[in-house]
Amino acid sequence: MKTISNFIRVFLMVIIAGTIGFSTTQASAQTKHAKHMKKKILFVVTSHDKKGATGEPTGYYLGEVSHPWEVLHEAGYEIDFVSPKGGKAPVDGFDLTDKVNKKFWDDAKYHHKVENTMKPSEVNPNDYVAIFYAGGHGAMWDFADNKEIAALASKIYENNGVVSAVCHGPAGLVNIKLSNGKYLVDGKKINAFTNEEEIAVKLENVVPFALETKLIERGGKFEKSGLWKQHVVTDQRLVTGQNPQSAHAVGEAVLVELKKLK
Repeated sequence: MKTISNFIRVFLMVIIAGTIGFSTTQASAQTKHAKHMKKKILFVVTSHDKKGATGEPTGYYLGEVSHPWEVLHEAGYEIDFVSPKGGKAPVDGFDLTDKVNKKFWDDAKYHHKVENTMKPSEVNPNDYVAIFYAGGHGAMWDFADNKEIAALASKIYENNGVVSAVCHGPAGLVNIKLSNGKYLVDGKKINAFTNEEEIAVKLENVVPFALETKLIERGGKFEKSGLWKQHVVTDQRLVTGQNPQSAHAVGEAVLVELKKLK
C-alpha cells in the first residue's frame, strides 16, 4: 500500500510541476510576445497635396520620413503609417540623390506602407510606443484639426509613450489635449519650422496659420536657431525638430527617450 501511495504522490508532484512549468513558460512567452508587439512606432503623414490657393504641389517631405525611419528601423522598431484620409500619401522633396531617401523609397515593404497608409480609425494606439508627425507643407492644412489623430497621440503619450514631430509636423501638436484638459505642449519646450523660415520660403501668407505663433499661444516654450540650422528639443517625452536638417537628429532623440522607458 505504501508503495502505491508513494507512486501516487510522485505522480501528482510530476503533474503539478509540469503544470507550473508550462504556466511559467507560457507567461514568459506572452511577456516576450507583448514586448515584441510594443516595438512599433506610428508615423503620421499628410494627405494634403496643394499649397493653398497657389496650386503648387506639396505633401509629406520625403527626407523628414526617411531619416527618422532609418534611425528607428535600424534600432529594431517596426514603423506603421497613418494619414488623415488613409491611402496613398502625396510626397514632396523627392530627392533620390539623398542616399537615405533612396534607401527608404527602394524598400519594398515601406514603400508599400507609405503608398497605402492606414486611416486613423484603423489604428489601435495601444500598439505603439511612440508617434511621429512628419513635416511637409501639406501638414499645415490637415494636421491641426484632425481630432482622430490627436486622440491617438494623446493616448500614446498617456500610455507613457513618446510624441515627436519635425518641421511642419508640429502642426499636429497644436490641438492635442491630455485627459487633464491641458494642451500637450503647454509648459514644455517646443520647436518647429519658425516664422522666419516661413518668410524665407515666401509662404507666410499662404499657410493657414503661423506654426511658431500658434505653439506659443498653446503655452509652448518655443526654442529656435537660425535659418536651416539643426535644432532639436526634448521635454517630458515630447521631441520636436525645427526643419528638414533636424530630421535625423529627431529620430536619434526619440530613440534616446524610448531607451529610457525600457
